[in-house]
Amino acid sequence: MSGHGAAIPMTSQKSGPLTGQADVPGDKSISHRSLILGALSVGETRIQGLLEGVDVLDTGKAMQAFGAEVISHGGGSWSVHGVGVGGFAEPDHVIDCGNSGTGVRLIMGAMATSPITATFTGDGSLNKRPMGRVTDPLTFFGAQSHGRSEGRLPLTIVGAAEAVPVCYTVPMPSAQVKSAVLLAGLNAPGQTVVIEKEATRDHTERMLVGFGAELTVEDSEEGRVITLTGQPELYPQDIIVPRDPSSAAFPVCAALIVEGSDVLVPNIGLNPTRAGLFYTLQDMGADLTFENMREEGGEPVADLRAKYSPNMHGIAVPPERAASMIDEYPILSVVASFADGITRMHGVKELRVKESDRIEAMATGLRAAGVTVEEGPDWWHVHGCGGSVKGGATAATHLDHRIAMSFLILGMAADQGMSIDDGVPVATSFPIFEPLMAHLGASIRRTEV
Repeated sequence: MSGHGAAIPMTSQKSGPLTGQADVPGDKSISHRSLILGALSVGETRIQGLLEGVDVLDTGKAMQAFGAEVISHGGGSWSVHGVGVGGFAEPDHVIDCGNSGTGVRLIMGAMATSPITATFTGDGSLNKRPMGRVTDPLTFFGAQSHGRSEGRLPLTIVGAAEAVPVCYTVPMPSAQVKSAVLLAGLNAPGQTVVIEKEATRDHTERMLVGFGAELTVEDSEEGRVITLTGQPELYPQDIIVPRDPSSAAFPVCAALIVEGSDVLVPNIGLNPTRAGLFYTLQDMGADLTFENMREEGGEPVADLRAKYSPNMHGIAVPPERAASMIDEYPILSVVASFADGITRMHGVKELRVKESDRIEAMATGLRAAGVTVEEGPDWWHVHGCGGSVKGGATAATHLDHRIAMSFLILGMAADQGMSIDDGVPVATSFPIFEPLMAHLGASIRRTEV
């Protein structure tokens, strides 16, 4: 069962060529941050192309609960009338973040340095995920947290009455932790410093500067040093959200493994901290090209063209690339299943604590589909089948949208198709996945029971 309704089993069948244009939704990371930073600004922030998936809508509801006015004008057009840094009101009810680890962790950071109290919960998947990685550094600002064992939701944050700035070294590559600390630093006097040993997606830094915060980034022997001056006045912005590279990964990868396919995916954000999958696919021999490269709103953007690539080969994915493609390893493992040779993925322990244990979930489903998979605590190897994967199995999604979509993509090229036990979680990040893939020529059907 999903936290958002009764389970909907789904099946995808081997497809003919996928062709046409895939207009994927707006970037989820930027959509979350647009709503939160809009709420922390004084005045009206206008957003075009907001991802209207469940995760982002839950963040919008949370901003309303903290006192901001969040209005939908239809067609991905939204406005946020913010309350300013330090202006959050205490919510009247529990904040339900659904399935969104990004949403809940960023919101915790944004409210932790205001003298208010808020309680957070989520669906069955989110309530199993570790929150200590965020709540621990928030205590250095003066906030307190009270939750279940191991810092799991439901959890209450008591914001700092007199916040102090911190200097924090992020112990693992995590854009969510980094961003939570930076958002907390907004309402702390003086300078908050975050040091990350490995660079992670930098949308928060880019957008803070865009909203008027004083922030610098320097490379040092310790790593990437981000310094934020607290208690700024943030100014409302007009934001055009680029389309999500993590969502683009699914039609792109489908085109690479379905015979005869040629798919164009326009207006995709290619922030270097997010685009690791596409370079990895090129390293594997994929016929994937970037067209019409340009910059929009401070973010690099291009149109991606993906064509059927029968001669892809396994590679050792550089571990240092992991942070730039951490959400794309499930769909990469599907492509690796159709390649020749072994694809080795190391330095990916973060996958163990995502919406599900993504290594275990993908390994189990791939093995059921006839693929050999080896795994360890922070690595896994997929033995490619040289273009022919048996399929014919039902994979458990564990309330994880990326697991669900990955196995549906596998079924489009597998000899016997593929089924999943629950397609409901797909709506959290890619609400138009089914009609978009059907438009390209894929065969996906719901098998409700």
